[in-house]
Parts: sequence; C-alpha cells; structure tokens
Amino acid sequence: MDGVLLVNKPAGMTSHDCVFKVRKLFKTRKVGHTGTLDPDVTGVLPICLGRATKIVEYLTASSKTYEAEVTLGFSTTTEDASGEVVEKAKVISKPEEKTIDEILASFEGVIEQTPPMYSAVKINGKKLYEYARKGIEIERPSREIKIHSMERISEIEMRGEEAAFKFRVNCSKGTYVRTLAVMIGEKLGIPAHMSHLVRTSSGSFSLENCLSFEEIEQKLAEDSLQLITIAEALNHLPKWEINDTLAEKVKNGAVLPVPEEFQELGLDARVAVYNEQGECLAIYQKHPAKPSFKPSKVLSMD
Repeated sequence: MDGVLLVNKPAGMTSHDCVFKVRKLFKTRKVGHTGTLDPDVTGVLPICLGRATKIVEYLTASSKTYEAEVTLGFSTTTEDASGEVVEKAKVISKPEEKTIDEILASFEGVIEQTPPMYSAVKINGKKLYEYARKGIEIERPSREIKIHSMERISEIEMRGEEAAFKFRVNCSKGTYVRTLAVMIGEKLGIPAHMSHLVRTSSGSFSLENCLSFEEIEQKLAEDSLQLITIAEALNHLPKWEINDTLAEKVKNGAVLPVPEEFQELGLDARVAVYNEQGECLAIYQKHPAKPSFKPSKVLSMD
C-alpha cells in the first residue's frame, strides 16, 4: 500500500513505537513518520507507507498546530510533566488575562529558541537526551523558529499554589512547545513547565481525520481502510501536469527547461509533477546554477 496513514498518536508511545506497530499491521518495512512526538504527547502523526516514504521530507517541513497547557509554579528537567522538579515558587495571585495575552502575542513572528537538553537534537554526534541522562549539560546553539499565531484558549485557573492555562500555537518545524511554556514562565518571573500537549494539525492534516490504532485495526479487518494518496498529501505544493511523452523523461530523472508558470519561483520552492492520470511522478526544483528544472525526488512507479 502506498500512501499516508493519519494516526491519532496515543500517550505512552514514541513515534518509533507507532512506526513499529504500523509495520506489523501492514506487514511492510517501508514505513516512516513525518515528525517526532514525545511519548506523553498525543495527536496528529502522519505515517508514510510504501512509495510515500519518499515524500516524508516534503511533509515534515509543514507548519504544525498544537494545543498546550502551561503550569506555573515549578519547572522540570524535561520542561514537561514527566521530568524531575528543578525549581519551585508559589503563585501568590492569579496572573491577569491581559498580561498573559500580551506575553503570548509577543512570541509571534521569528524568534530564537534554545533546544531543551531532553531532545533529539544532535551535538557532536550524540543526541542531547543522551547527555542529559548522564547528568551532563552542554551548550546548545539557539535557532530561529517562526510562530505564526499564539493565543490563550482557556481561563487562567488557580490550583493551590500553582496556576495553569491552555494556549494554541501554529508554528514552524523545529519548534519546542514545552520550551515555549518555560519561556512564558520566564517572562512572568515564575518557573513553569508544559503539563499537557496535543498536536491538532500537521500541514493540511488535522486531528479530526486521524484514526486511533483500534480504528485502524477495525478498518483493516473490514478491508475499508483508505490511505491519503501521495497526490493528496502533496497538494500544498505547486502542481505541474505534463503529457505522457514528457512523463517518460521525468520518470528517468531528466533535467528540463523551467516551465513559464514557475519562472518566478525561488530555489527553495518545490513543484509536484503529475501525469495525465493524476499520479505524482516526481518533485522538481530550479537548478541553482543553470536556467533549468531538475528532479529533487523521483517517485518511481511500480
């Protein structure tokens, strides 16, 4: 089977666990996910099967939407609820909604963020969490991320000597939402951590279209499971439909003249190339040194 399976990832499973389960269910090794979710996080996890594993990189680049809860009153080693407490402080009075809303709005745009120690970012060939588990903290380079929108979606609730509220954020690839929770606390001068997180969308895929593993197993038993086709999964890219003669050249990875309608595209842009039957044959991009169109990825047809 070639296509994208939209999984509603349950808590307690890593993204790799989900891939392993899909391999067993579909009896294939050609499976890959499109963006890691921490074990405690639930929500949208697109998983590519068969020929669709070739388009993983074009799906991971999409923006994501999350709904998170931040708890004010203590911070943790992992920046979420699973870690050990690092710092505690009593929340004497409930923060004002106006103050919280202004802080959330201040993050919108391009900002710098330092990846947490408990993350899969590699430094000197090792993942940061490998250092963290040995009690080693190393300097991490900050990187630019983009927050498209960020807003509070619940009332601010006092819980004893702590306070909590939920927010929704639409952000670029590489954003650590638990670090955003810590940054919110820093602006308030109160230690904080992310106490809950669900990914509600990844690119054009939304939570309402995702299936639990129980639902996937039931649909497989009923032979009623439908995957998102490669063409549907790439509908966020510009589309170039070609005739059958040109299609043979594209299948062989030919370098072509840049079509007139794509002359203004930047070098980073990608174009999905389709045959007359609506099948996606390849992803093309502009050549960096020549006035031509070259394949970024050929999706060979079986």
